[in-house]
Amino acid sequence: MLVRRVSESKLVWYESPLLTAAGAAHAFSTRIGGVSPPPFESLNLGNPGGCEIQDDYDRIGQNYRRLQSAIGLADRPLLRLHQVHGRTCVKADAAISWESTAKGDAIIVAHSGPIASVRVADCCPILLACEDGSAVAAVHAGWRGVVAGAVTAALRELRAARPKVPVVAAIGPCIGMDAFEVGAEVLNCFDVIFKSAAVTRWADEKKGYVDLRRAIWLELIASGVPEDKIDTTDRCTFRDADEFYSHRRDKGITGRMAALIAAAA
Repeated sequence: MLVRRVSESKLVWYESPLLTAAGAAHAFSTRIGGVSPPPFESLNLGNPGGCEIQDDYDRIGQNYRRLQSAIGLADRPLLRLHQVHGRTCVKADAAISWESTAKGDAIIVAHSGPIASVRVADCCPILLACEDGSAVAAVHAGWRGVVAGAVTAALRELRAARPKVPVVAAIGPCIGMDAFEVGAEVLNCFDVIFKSAAVTRWADEKKGYVDLRRAIWLELIASGVPEDKIDTTDRCTFRDADEFYSHRRDKGITGRMAALIAAAA
């Protein structure tokens, strides 16, 4: 299970014992410990798309610096993507940066230095690392990303970088099943992919609920990651409003958490 951490400055994040053992500095952020005002209070790491209400990018940058400092990654270059709810993986030697327009939902880093990151506000962040920490990945997956196989694609790229080294994984906080109501089209997609694995719960013939976290766990298992090499959590971004932003709960006017990871030096 993920472990809750608090810095001396009261900044809060979650970390994975498995990733820590691999030597990969990392964090699943919360909304606690930053400088942003309402409705983005306070550790906001990204703005909502298509919304007139926006946080100041100087504050977002300061929040990233606070988080990076708390987890021992101060002054490391931060890599981000234009996330598109797909399965495209971008390698760290590509042209990606704070202002990147590179499109994708996973970043692979196979050398020490850069920080791979993804942003979320109900979707699931997944962090991956080789057991020796020499290569890492950050993955963003909502229901579209799960259906597209985003985690499987990132695992394939990570293993290609280090073919002989086993992988460990951590599934971060995301929207829980009880809060994730979807339509029949989405439910049918998950039923086709996961069959009888209890990933969906139909309310009636038109709607029901999806367990995004379990679906990703099953995808990791199906891709060859052993159960004891996967850390997870019971935290729900929708339910646990004191710790997390939620696009669905806050009707789009909300901040973003981030998952960060860097390869071992």
